Parts: sequence; structure tokens; C-alpha cells
Amino acid sequence: MIAKQTIDAVYEAARLEEVIGDYVQLKKSGSNFKGLSPFSDEKSPSFMVSPVKQIWKDFSSGKGGNVIAFLMEYEHYSYPEAIKHLAKRYGIEIQETEQSDEQKEQANERESMYLVSEYANSYFQEQLHKTETGKAIALTYFKERGFTAETIEKFQLGYSPDSWDAFTKTAISKGYLLKYLEKTGLSIVKEEKQFDRFKGRVMFPIHSMSGRVLGYGGRLLVTNAKAAKYLNSPESDIYHKSKVLYGIYYAKQAIAKEDNCYLVEGYTDVIQFYQTGITNVVSSSGTALTSDQIRLISRLSKNITVLFDGDAAGMRAAIRGIDLILEQGMNVRVCTFPDGEDPDSFAKKHTKESLQAYLDTNQQDFIRFKASLLQEEAADDPIKKAELIRNMVASIAKIPDVIKQEVYIRECASIMQISEEVLFTSLAQIVASTKKDQDKRSKSKPKAAPVKMDPNVDPNEPPMEVYLNNMEPTETEVKVNVLFRLERSIIGILLLYGQQEEVFTELMYQRNDDEELEIVSVEQTKKVYEKVFLDLQMDEIEFTHPSFQQVYGILIETLNAEDQFRIDMFLQMLTPELSTEITDILMEEEKYALDDWERNEIYVKQKKTSVVQYVNDVILNLRRQLVDLKILDLMNGIKEKSPDSNSTIQEDLSEVIEYQNLKRVISEKLNRVI
Repeated sequence: MIAKQTIDAVYEAARLEEVIGDYVQLKKSGSNFKGLSPFSDEKSPSFMVSPVKQIWKDFSSGKGGNVIAFLMEYEHYSYPEAIKHLAKRYGIEIQETEQSDEQKEQANERESMYLVSEYANSYFQEQLHKTETGKAIALTYFKERGFTAETIEKFQLGYSPDSWDAFTKTAISKGYLLKYLEKTGLSIVKEEKQFDRFKGRVMFPIHSMSGRVLGYGGRLLVTNAKAAKYLNSPESDIYHKSKVLYGIYYAKQAIAKEDNCYLVEGYTDVIQFYQTGITNVVSSSGTALTSDQIRLISRLSKNITVLFDGDAAGMRAAIRGIDLILEQGMNVRVCTFPDGEDPDSFAKKHTKESLQAYLDTNQQDFIRFKASLLQEEAADDPIKKAELIRNMVASIAKIPDVIKQEVYIRECASIMQISEEVLFTSLAQIVASTKKDQDKRSKSKPKAAPVKMDPNVDPNEPPMEVYLNNMEPTETEVKVNVLFRLERSIIGILLLYGQQEEVFTELMYQRNDDEELEIVSVEQTKKVYEKVFLDLQMDEIEFTHPSFQQVYGILIETLNAEDQFRIDMFLQMLTPELSTEITDILMEEEKYALDDWERNEIYVKQKKTSVVQYVNDVILNLRRQLVDLKILDLMNGIKEKSPDSNSTIQEDLSEVIEYQNLKRVISEKLNRVI
């Protein structure tokens, strides 16, 4: 694990506006910066960066967070990858926490394998561009495929010399150990001899999502009946072909932005599409599509368009992949090419516009694709047709979303001219049979250890959106909705003004000259967080939403412990979900700056101009809403009680009157009429 000192140093050094400035053209807007969203197509800027708070917010997509969150969203890095990226950028040495000897050895081995793979990548490119054989044979091959010099450089294509051990010898002479050359599969070791695995092949490096070279695909340039035309790196500690997609490093941003991924079969399919201008494309690297590969795409988009050759083998491959995609809850469409064409050859002959037009026109949902494909086999044979329909329903049964299931069942019924009732019955049978098989398998497996739940979070608590999206709320739900907003405001107050000192007017009991108690106004200087904490503590107020309760506890503790509260450091303590919610709160006022209202002589009153009044109003409103909820609860309880319990009803009514009086006092303080 990366040491906390390193993480702290990265946060200390990283400047959000500098990092985001590498990806987005930012313009000064008051104390902030604004620009066009990198996550969606837009003409007016809705992307805001706050250098002071070191947070960003994209109002078009709802995304936001700190510098790490941006890299995780845009580059699709994992958290450690984002930390390492920034550490490298700002020249910070990465320290690891104490590991066992076995862990250190394993980590060192993996890093050594990465270094060997990176060296091989440089070596193969050098052989392609700087040797006579490479230029005459391999470079000519790439150019004949229609690849430009820019494309060849972009995808880091290379050449492995047609010699038994040219690469292995050179790598060893450069200090790379033979055991790592063997572990990565770049070299084959047999007794005392070592061979280059990819000799005489053009090389396609396979990158991870973050751009590290994991393995290679090599294509033979000469016809050889004894050798495979295409050869991939063997499985290793850094390369698992079932979990990798060729081109994902280059396509990830386009997939997320277009919200669709084109899935093809081969390396050259990806490269040719990319060169034509359609960049949201990846390949399963010549292997059968796997669930792990589909999940990799699902991190970027829920939509996949499968592109296959028009031949029979391509069609069968399409059918096998469709069910896997459906099982992962993805939306899948299929597009095939004319006979004799594949994605590579077709893209080579077309412009971006005509290729995109073909894809848009000819793609179809999986039901229509399966129907058109299998109906040819069924012809007029009723038995085969019945099997075809059963096959289609079996695919629909793999979809987790029951609404989508129903839509596809209705479409299938229309295409195949069969009643919906029959198809729904068949679907229910397949689903029941599948569940039965799953239950059998689960019983045979050892039970997993119970998951430890956060004791502060109710597992049955609905998400925040439930409070905001009730279509027909009850009176109680309306109150909960208001409470949600007020609690959210208190979190915002603490984040923005928590350490700020203000003069608050407090009402206190004091004895007058006649020794009688009277209420007087006393001015006291307090930090905002102290005022909030003491007022909520005095009334024994607790947050109704567990997420805000959790953030409030961390906030008060942090504000009390540190003289200099830093929002960017605070965000480190939170989960990604909480961090996004906090960013929404912090950037709420910043969105006014996007519209430059002041230029149009429209002036928005900022909360910081009247912090004292704002704090008092929010706390009083929160108390008022809680009193309202208590009154509602008591009244509902009275309605449910039988007439026999007259004494307890009277007690409850007295309590209601007391709360009504309290509510009146609070309303007077707010200058409101009940």
C-alpha cells in the first residue's frame, strides 16, 4: 500500500487547476475557473473549478470532487493509480507501507515484469523504425494495411526481428533478468537455450486502462504452416487475457463521452476504426468475449454495439457474446458488414461520416438480429422455429431488469407472430429453472463470512434521491424532504464558514436588580462550528439522514482539532459517494458565476455576506421542522388510540400544546406567522 505520508504529500503538492488544465481549457471567472464539460458535448460552459477549495463540479453531468476524483472519472484510474500519476507529475517519491518479505518480493516481481514489458515495447518500435529489415518488411506491411505514420506511432506498433534470440540477448545485455523475460512470456527458456517468442512478427502492445504494457499480440509476416498467424503473450502475473481489452487505453474517454462502445474482433479492426475517426472502439484480442471484459466496458458505458464480419463464423461469435453482455445488465446492439467485409476493410474504404452513417442505419437490437439470423436456419420447419423462439426467450431471461424483459418479450411476440402469454410462460419457466440451479450451486458452496455493516447506517434506509423524488409525498414526507435540505445546509455552513469567527446574539437568563430571572441579549464571539454544535447539542438534535450524521461527526471533530481546515484534505476522509455529495454542496453557489449574471446587472446575494443570520435561520428552521414532525407524530398517535384511553389522550394533547407554543416562539424568532 502507498504510505499515508506519500498521499498527504501528493495532496499538498497537487494543484487542481493545473491538473485539470491539461484536459480542459479553463478561463478565469472571479476567484474560480470555468470551461466546457469534458464529460459531455456542450456549447456553454458548465464545468467549474475552485482553486481555493481545490474541488471541481460539472453541472451538466452532476460529477464532482477533488483532484483524485477527476483523474478517476476522466482517466478511469484506480485510486492508487491516480496517486501515482500525481506523484510522478510533482516529483514525489512513492513510499510503501511496511510489507512482509513475501509481499515485497511479489510487488518487486510485478514491477520488474512491467519494466521488462516497457523495455520490449521500446525495443520493438526501434526495430521497426531504425533497422533496414524492420523498415523494409514490417513498416511496409503496416503501410499496406493503410496505417499512417501517426497511427503507427500512436498505437506503438513494432517489429520483432526474425532471429532466434535477438531480443533476449539484447535485453539481458541491458541488465534485464532472464527470469522476468520468461515470466512475461517474451522469451522461451528450454534447458540451456533461450528463444524469442515473437520472432519474425509485427507487434501490437496491449495496454491496461492506465496505459501500462501488459502483453503483446504478434502477427507472422511469412506463411508458415507450423506457426500460428497470430500469437498472444501467455498468461502471467500482469497479463490476464480474459480481463483485458485491446485499445481500451485509447478508447476509454471516447466511450464515456459517447456513452457507447463498439466491440470488434481484431487489433487491426480497432486501429482502422480509430484512424477513420471513430475512437470508442475496443477488441477482445482474438479471444472469446468474457464477463470480465464486459465489466471493464461497463465502468465506462452501459451500451455496447457488437460489430462482426458477415460470414457464418462471425455470426456465431456474435450470438455467443450477446448472452454474456445481457447477463451483465448491459444494453446490446449488433451490426454486421456485407459479405467479404470486416470492420478493418470496411472502415478503410469509408470516411468517418459514411462509416458512422452505416453503423447508425444497420445496427439492430439483439432480438431482431437473432430473429433474422436464426429464421434462415428454421425456414418453414415448425420444430426448428419453436427452438428458435425458445432460444430468443432464453436470451431475454438473462436480462436482470424485468422491465426490459417485458419490452423484449413483446417485441419477440410481434416479430415471431406468437402470443405474449406463451412467451411470458416460457420466460417464467426458464427463470425458475435457472434460479433452482443457482440455489443448488449455492448450497454446495461454503457460506461466506458475514459482511460487517456500518452501525451508524440503517441498511434499509432509502437513498437520498428517495427524499427528493417522491411523486405523491405525505405531509410527513414533505417534512423529511425539508429536513434533508436543512441538514444539507448545516453541512454546507460548517464546510464553508466553520472556522470563521462571528459575533452572535444569544438569549440568556439573567437576574435583575430585584433578583428576578429575565431574558437578555448578550453578544458573544464564537467560531461558526462552535455555535452550530452548541445549539444542536442544547436541543439534543440529531440528523435524520445517516450520511449527513456521519459527515457531521467527522466535520466537528476535524474543525475542533485543526486551526487550518482544508476542504481538499477533508474530502480524503470520505467515501467517493459522500465526497460527491459534499462537492455538490460546496459548489452550489459557484454555478451562478457560470452565467456571469453580474455582467447583466443581476446580483446574487451570497451567504457569506450575512453568515450570522444564515446560521441562525437554518438552525431555527431545523428546530421548527423537528417540532412539526413531533406534533404530527403525536396527532397520529392520538387518532390511533381508542376512546377508552382518555387520560393518555389528554396527556398527548397537553404535549401537543407545549410543542405548539415552542413552535410559536421559534416562528417569532424567524419573524414568521404560523
